Amino acid sequence: MELTGKIALVTGSTAGIAAETARLLAAAGAEVVVSGRSAERGAATVRTITDQGGLARFVAADLSDLDSLHHLAAEAGAVDILVNNAAIFPGAPTVAQDVASFDASLATNIRAPYFLTAALAPAMVAKGSGSIVNVSTMAAKVGMPGLSVYSATKAALESLTRTWAAEFSPAGVRVNTVAPGPTRTEMVLAAMGEEGAQQVAKTTLLGRLATPREIAEVIFFLATDRAGYLTGATIAADAGRTAA
Repeated sequence: MELTGKIALVTGSTAGIAAETARLLAAAGAEVVVSGRSAERGAATVRTITDQGGLARFVAADLSDLDSLHHLAAEAGAVDILVNNAAIFPGAPTVAQDVASFDASLATNIRAPYFLTAALAPAMVAKGSGSIVNVSTMAAKVGMPGLSVYSATKAALESLTRTWAAEFSPAGVRVNTVAPGPTRTEMVLAAMGEEGAQQVAKTTLLGRLATPREIAEVIFFLATDRAGYLTGATIAADAGRTAA
């Protein structure tokens, strides 16, 4: 298997896209560190992997807390693959945005991947190989009412992808982003409802919601050597929404 002997950390992998990503990485032979706030959900993700003969373990982490983040980095150790997926998804018009959720979004969606990458990238650089995949959103490029904070944090993450590629790729560490379109996840449905999600889906060229597995397949591709000549890129997995 192509990822045998590799260690992957996937943040926010107790559900949705990241849980599917964790399963794909494990099926390819990687030992996966599953991370999130819910021990119950984390155990369920680990169980689905180990029941299929894969290797996985759960490390609880609240990435809005720097002490918890540093604990996760220490527990994960030297990883070969880092998927920065964990995020929160506040929705509010700009004039109604509260400071608490604004600050929480910056802490979880920008500060967390920044300092987690800073903690884990040096071991990749020393080894001369590694892949970091950031998970963004099509809303980083398409103006969507009510998503000012979320889209701004993800646009910042895409900018960090380019900077990190410039810093780390000369040493053999690739850094890329996947920017999903509307996807059938609990977070999306909780924020937008079925009707709202379907309305957004109809604006894409394919006219439907993505499944979490469809987005996870793109993340998996970028994490592996199949994408060996890609770095600093943002891949739009959005059914053509940002293309036309």
